Amino acid sequence: MKKTIVVGAVAYDAKVVPIWEGIRAYFQDAGVPLDFVLFSNYEAQVEALFSRFIDVAWNTNLAFVKTDRRLNGQSKVLAMRDTDLEFTSKIVVREESGITALSHIKGKRMALGSRDSAQAAIVPEYCLRQEGLIPGTDYEAVRFNSDVGKHGDTGRSENEVMTALLDGAVDAGAVSETTWLQHATAGNATGLKAVYTSKPYSHCNFTALPDIDGTLAADFVKTLLLMDYNNPSHRPILEMEGLKRWVEGERSGYKMIFEAVEATGYLKEETVLSVAGRS
Repeated sequence: MKKTIVVGAVAYDAKVVPIWEGIRAYFQDAGVPLDFVLFSNYEAQVEALFSRFIDVAWNTNLAFVKTDRRLNGQSKVLAMRDTDLEFTSKIVVREESGITALSHIKGKRMALGSRDSAQAAIVPEYCLRQEGLIPGTDYEAVRFNSDVGKHGDTGRSENEVMTALLDGAVDAGAVSETTWLQHATAGNATGLKAVYTSKPYSHCNFTALPDIDGTLAADFVKTLLLMDYNNPSHRPILEMEGLKRWVEGERSGYKMIFEAVEATGYLKEETVLSVAGRS
């Protein structure tokens, strides 16, 4: 009898339940037993992976970085979405601000998403630091920490960044390309323009410990990659999860995330906050 693969995912939205119920049913129909466990935040999910409560974690890039650092670069990246491969962050400004380059943000008010959002906080701050701009010194960082723990997955903090821009509360703001396009396409970006796009980086992946059972991992990846967007029973699941096809995992796209986490001191800041929370 095959061992059941247990996958962890964070319940950042109500649609997460039908997504994973659909994936579980698909795997069972394929003869590969799978079950899932939902978590309220990525920190809990990472710990569940290390305690072996789950076999595989559906991680954000930041959750992957945390996991991989603890494993000295030995974690396994099993699979990811096609849409995870070329993720970018945008710096959006009010047209009247006069900002046309990152260097012009000096002395301005800059909105950032939740502090644990790679796309709306960590990567943008890293890009600004590369221009010699330090938050609190060279520009006023206005932070929207409304979905901390979800690593920006809810999109709430990015929507708040866009609202602050539209209301004139800030001069510039950071969001993912996905959020920017959603607002621009819907006509909710009047008076705003994107002036900077980061280099591409990878977003989410299925992460496993280095000693995961090889057969279990192979069955998981093989079955996952066989989901077909042209199959009417598969398409609703894939569309809810935001992809057209699953692809094999690769590590190279996370290089900038590792660099950004180091440069911004994010993990040091998190350690201080964690200790303070226990006092």
